Amino acid sequence: MRVFVAGASGAIGIRLVPQLIERGHVVIGTSRSPEKADLIRSLGAEAIILDLLDAPAVRRAVVDARPEAIVHQATALAGGGFSRRLDRTFAQTNRLRTEGTDALLAAAREAGVRRLVAQSFAPYRYARQGGMVKTEDDPLDPAPPSGAQRTFAAMAHLDRAVTEAGGIALRYGGFYGNADNPQLKAVRRRLLPIIGSGEGVTSWIHLDDAAAATVLALEHDGPRIYNIVDDDPAPLREWLPELARVLGAKPPRHLPTWMARLLAGEGGVSMGTQTRGASNARARTELGWTLRYPSWRQGFAAAYGSTATVGTAPNPRPSTAAR
Repeated sequence: MRVFVAGASGAIGIRLVPQLIERGHVVIGTSRSPEKADLIRSLGAEAIILDLLDAPAVRRAVVDARPEAIVHQATALAGGGFSRRLDRTFAQTNRLRTEGTDALLAAAREAGVRRLVAQSFAPYRYARQGGMVKTEDDPLDPAPPSGAQRTFAAMAHLDRAVTEAGGIALRYGGFYGNADNPQLKAVRRRLLPIIGSGEGVTSWIHLDDAAAATVLALEHDGPRIYNIVDDDPAPLREWLPELARVLGAKPPRHLPTWMARLLAGEGGVSMGTQTRGASNARARTELGWTLRYPSWRQGFAAAYGSTATVGTAPNPRPSTAAR
């Protein structure tokens, strides 16, 4: 197929483009700068400089490209820091997930493109009650923490708009695998603490595995939502010390919830103590997806360990893929 990839120069885009080409697709990728356009060309794709928030330009680009499929991977998170207010950190990305999504879908309708795949997000979004690992059919959090309402609403808008158009929304886990991940600096500086009991669960996904799932999703019909996460949802008290160890950093600090609430806000406390992980059973079964890194335990070592090798990290917890 001719595949139009919005955000082709991003962390997942630069892994997705080569996998699409290897699969036999022709890729037209967008970026916001000439330098990033050159990067896209070096990967073997056609390149377009495009602002996804410029709806007329998006319409022209899609119509001119004549794609048979569109993949929406555009975000504005590169080099972003941390804030107790997600809505501040994600402000531009929220616009890309709302206005940018709407522009792409309108262009797709005009160009007759029915095959759509878009980047969504799984961690922190599911209702903070019941079991600790959620499926795509479980309810989302009806009351997001203060400072995160716009971010949650933007992701919900993308899920709804894409699936109503007959497309597929991929709820990725927390990305890792890129050397410039700002989270690494925070871990090295001990700025990410274990809050309270540290039982809030996160689901992770290596960028290479995320790209592989995206290629497979492109070849399936929607509407559908998939959690694109690894087999090993884990509480903060497990994954954060392991990431620090792999990085050669000091162990993370521990904060009581009352102190964390003052320093990180209610959202930080929620992430550390209440959030739920996600099951990948649907994606593995329906997409025929096999992970290179079934657990972050192996993936962190492969991505960030100076001497670690894939498969050497212990995995004492049973797989939760089928929960």
